[in-house]
Amino acid sequence: MKVRYIIALVFIAAAMVAVFSIYGKTSTYADFQYCTEHPGKEVHIVGMQVKDSATYYNPQENPNYFSFYIKDEKGIQRKVELHNTKPQDFEKAERVVVIGNMEGEIFKASSMLMKCPSKYNKTQI
Repeated sequence: MKVRYIIALVFIAAAMVAVFSIYGKTSTYADFQYCTEHPGKEVHIVGMQVKDSATYYNPQENPNYFSFYIKDEKGIQRKVELHNTKPQDFEKAERVVVIGNMEGEIFKASSMLMKCPSKYNKTQI
């Protein structure tokens, strides 16, 4: 009888550890104001590329560094440093989602998702 209780307790403890480790690794959608208030917390920022701001990518110098500016949904603009290669067709993206955290005034992104214009726009025939 005691063996069953010990096995059940070990199973429950393992399940709790799994749930807490999964929950701790989730990130939330936020804006730059939230990031500034919670430095170091991983978040997803949805924004639009600031077309008239500088971008930097020099694959000969560092193929895993790309910097650009985005404006979040509240209109706050920040520099983003993506520590990965520059995505193909970045300039055509309507919106981007950067995943990372704030370090000072710069958003350090580990990855990025892009929403490109649909090639299935309605056209008149």
